[in-house]
Amino acid sequence: MATYRTADGWDALGDPTRRAIVACLAERPRAVGELADELPVSRPAVSQHLKVLKEAGLVTDQAAGTRRVYRLNPAGVAALRDQLETFWHRALDSYQDVVEEPTEETP
Repeated sequence: MATYRTADGWDALGDPTRRAIVACLAERPRAVGELADELPVSRPAVSQHLKVLKEAGLVTDQAAGTRRVYRLNPAGVAALRDQLETFWHRALDSYQDVVEEPTEETP
């Protein structure tokens, strides 16, 4: 079973180009050339960004002839989502604690 490093995933998504790549891959799997055609960066730059996303566990690739087709890695994305949900629930619990605190009544 693979381990996904959510800290690396968040770091990887800190770059706007990588977020754009993830958005493209959310629509459908694509090869490097297809991604480069849709983004304002070169093929080598797309490849470097994909390498970072792959190392963070957010994308996977598969050979398709002479090309590599990239897709989102559901397990890696789910790990980020789980962490985000944990943050969200903690924030809601904190807000609830503040709202439910007894207030001092002034005479």
